[in-house]
Amino acid sequence: MKLHRIWAVILHYLYTQKRSIPRTMDIFYWPTLNILLWGFLSMFLQKTQQGSTSSIIAIILGALMLWMLFNRAQQDISIHFLEDVWNRNLLNLFVSPLTATEYIFSFIILSVFKVVIVGGVMTGLSLLLYHFNIFSIGIALVPFILNLLFFGWTIGLLIMTLIMRWGTDAQILAFSFAFLLQPFSAVFYPVAVLPKTLQLISYAFPSTYVFEGMRSVIATGEFSQGLMIQAFGANILYVGLAVIVFQHVFKKVLDQGLLTKLE
Repeated sequence: MKLHRIWAVILHYLYTQKRSIPRTMDIFYWPTLNILLWGFLSMFLQKTQQGSTSSIIAIILGALMLWMLFNRAQQDISIHFLEDVWNRNLLNLFVSPLTATEYIFSFIILSVFKVVIVGGVMTGLSLLLYHFNIFSIGIALVPFILNLLFFGWTIGLLIMTLIMRWGTDAQILAFSFAFLLQPFSAVFYPVAVLPKTLQLISYAFPSTYVFEGMRSVIATGEFSQGLMIQAFGANILYVGLAVIVFQHVFKKVLDQGLLTKLE
């Protein structure tokens, strides 16, 4: 990998971001709207649940903030690729020495940049409006965020692969897949409330272990290493599978000259 080629792709998207008000507003709009909506709902529930042993505000806002970071990571891979498909920019990129690995890594770096901004916006609003500090979770926040970012990037890569294979017929997944996954990830409620069959499905996702672990830290102050080991294990498996599938599809698309025909 060559850093200067990765940096060139990053600059391309940063300039595009800078010149587009809708793209810039998207970084701030959804985090702000969700923090306001779920924050005030949490305050209402907190007032109606007398004698609660744990902070409803902390559990709901903590889950929301972590989920938004996952969603951002996933969309920054798949939607940036979609924009290149829409703009028919893939040929311009891949006739250069740019490799697929460098291309994807540029998305990951951009994703980290945006995740920091989104996290900062949500943290500031939570402190200002609800006196909730996500950093009160402590050092456990690090493996929580890392697992969600890796899972988000993996899902983004898989969606990118599906778009390469089936064209823009699969583009709806770039916007909706996180919402399809949310009920099974037990974001705002414990896995135990799900039917037994859905619990088995739920435990197939690394995100489930993160949110179960987060609730445990907030409610009891205990960090479950077992849950994080399972989350990291699942992530390693899915990253490996996603890379294998992507390499197979990307090679097939190149061999058949389909890269510039995506529509």
